[in-house]
Amino acid sequence: MQVFQHLRTMQHILHDYTPHQLSDDPPRPGQIRYSWQEGTLLFTDLAGFTPLMEANAASGQQGAVELLQLLNRYFSAMIEIISKSGGDLLEFTGDAILVQFLASKQGGDPAQAVRAGLRMQRAMAHFRDIDTPQGHFSLEMRVGIHSGRFLAADIGTPERMVHVLLGQTVQQAKRAEGRGTVGRVCVTRVAGDRLPAQLQLEPIDPHDQDVQHQLVVDDLEVEELGEYDITLPRRRSAMSVLFDRSVEGLVDEIGGAVTRIEPLACFMPAPILNLLVESAAQRQLVPDFPVPTIVFINLLGLPESVDRATASDVEGVVARFSQTFALIHAAVRSQGGILQKVTYHSLGSDMLLYFGALGSHPTDRVRAAETALAVRQIVAQVPAPTVGGQLIGISCRIGIAQGAVFAGEIGEPRGRREFNLLGDPVNTAARLMSRAAPNQILLSEDVQQAIAPHFTCQAIGNLILKGKAAAMAVFELV
Repeated sequence: MQVFQHLRTMQHILHDYTPHQLSDDPPRPGQIRYSWQEGTLLFTDLAGFTPLMEANAASGQQGAVELLQLLNRYFSAMIEIISKSGGDLLEFTGDAILVQFLASKQGGDPAQAVRAGLRMQRAMAHFRDIDTPQGHFSLEMRVGIHSGRFLAADIGTPERMVHVLLGQTVQQAKRAEGRGTVGRVCVTRVAGDRLPAQLQLEPIDPHDQDVQHQLVVDDLEVEELGEYDITLPRRRSAMSVLFDRSVEGLVDEIGGAVTRIEPLACFMPAPILNLLVESAAQRQLVPDFPVPTIVFINLLGLPESVDRATASDVEGVVARFSQTFALIHAAVRSQGGILQKVTYHSLGSDMLLYFGALGSHPTDRVRAAETALAVRQIVAQVPAPTVGGQLIGISCRIGIAQGAVFAGEIGEPRGRREFNLLGDPVNTAARLMSRAAPNQILLSEDVQQAIAPHFTCQAIGNLILKGKAAAMAVFELV
């Protein structure tokens, strides 16, 4: 009975950790599958989190608990709006989220996404003046929206799989978020052209000639915007229910629970899954401020190629992406790191990995550098797929940084949530990756100093990274 109850709890947790589309219909472990989908994607990004995190870090464990409570109040509010608006929250990436609105026969998904974005921005009024024991802080948000066709794929091995979206639609949605301004909803021209006349648009800047992005004018009355959109109810995945309490009945139900859990479990990094298993009774992970080494990998070539691929080409591209992911994951695990997820960038696809978040080690930075070099070698040796009769060039860009981050389960405490890392080192690694040339590995100075006895590094100079007030010293791992 205890085993059955534990498995039922784990099924609830894994269901909450995965997007609805995936948890309702997961593939078999190791089964590669893909399909073209139409719809609208909504990206958000939070501004003002870093100073709030740094202030709470000074209070240790109590600060971590208070920060988690505030973050989950924010995410719970956003998740409720997303649910009422008919969206599916695909992932958390740090303090950012990606939401999918699938197209319907009526074609109203762009307006659905915009109304969700407006509701989310209005809800941010509760977070613009945050009074904490550490002082006053403010959180604001950017929202970017784009509509189109994208490829949804489940890739990997029976040990570890990921759900990814591929194609330029995803990248253009990410660019729309980056082009937008805090407090507003930014749409691409494609999404804007599909909006009803009720939703008015205006230029981002009257002096800017960017005609590909516009801001939504929020001049709707409360009654006009409303609190929800009418959508079809989502089918709930089957949960384990015990009807027969005999030994034979329990054994049968345990077998059924394992069958339902196993496909979802392989979408979780093994160390995080172990934590969830160990804390299943409490149904929460303890938040903390670890000091990990963060590695961001930007994989270029494969994600963009699906848009111009024929039906036969797509299968080869997805298979090659799956192979590349599997090899990179194996390299990360061999060094004791965690590959958190495959996420999205304005170019290519990103992979977030880290060392030392769940127990630090003196060699974390060395192992991160070893992994980065191994990943570069893997990408260089991956056979290029053919798309439209031409070989696709594959490359990567890598950024490495370290520092204190917030680590915890973010989202709705008893609903959609994920274990994640948030903080300036995560952003710095991502910025270094973005500044790197193809097949280049860029490091922050503290990482370079730690690995200098073991690796050859070259000074690049002082660079001003997005979000940084001052230039920082950057090095290349060669």
